[in-house]
Amino acid sequence: MSSYVITGASRGMGWEFMRQLSRDPSNTVIGIVRDKLPTAKRVADELEGRSNITIIEADITKYEDIKRAATQAAIVTGGRLDYLFANAGQSMFWDAFEPIGILAEQPEEFENVFSLMMNTNVLANIHLYTLFMPQILKGGAKTVVNLTSAMGDVEFTKDQDLTLGSLYATSKAAMNMVTTKFAAQYKKDNVLFLGICPGVVNTGQFDNVTPAQMAKFKPMLDTWQQYAPDFKGPVGPESAVGDVLSVVQKCSVENGDSGAILSHLGTKQWL
Repeated sequence: MSSYVITGASRGMGWEFMRQLSRDPSNTVIGIVRDKLPTAKRVADELEGRSNITIIEADITKYEDIKRAATQAAIVTGGRLDYLFANAGQSMFWDAFEPIGILAEQPEEFENVFSLMMNTNVLANIHLYTLFMPQILKGGAKTVVNLTSAMGDVEFTKDQDLTLGSLYATSKAAMNMVTTKFAAQYKKDNVLFLGICPGVVNTGQFDNVTPAQMAKFKPMLDTWQQYAPDFKGPVGPESAVGDVLSVVQKCSVENGDSGAILSHLGTKQWL
């Protein structure tokens, strides 16, 4: 029996984590979402009979919301949490089709998106980790996982000349450092912190992309194809979540893995 808290559990990867982990009735699975009612209804409709799922409403960009969610989760878990999955985040779109120098020519919008990315993908998770740490320290697995991205890897960006997704990539690079800093602090307590990139996952984020936008995005797809000739394009959430969980189960503090930033393959091979 294990206990799990998953942020961003209403859809995409977060929903799939909740669906897969709740298949074992002995697991306690808590999903944190911004709007509880639609997710609770979806659970009732699609995951009928899974009484091991609890949905908690919180906006992770609001400190008091996260604090309240941690308190509510502790009631469910008895104050002992095994796994925390920081899945919620702001994805790449505004910055997906132009390089940073072009985007910065719109300074007001640039600053707004930069703040949104950093607050959602970095600051919110710092608060999340801090507020849930008392429960993690009492848990058995003591594992904290951030869903990161290859876009946040400096060497990958340099080697592949990746010009797009600048603000998203910056937030992910910052969060990678946060993960490693937490790992350094809590190594003595045997807490495993990981940043894992699930690969390129189709969660509908580009369903409304125009042909003109796709033409700007295509060179990066071509670069990825050259980097990994076997890359076949985005996978679905089901496959991606399975890959992430497999990596988590293979890692340990004892093996020196805490603070590692890894791909869905458990390596630095991103695609």
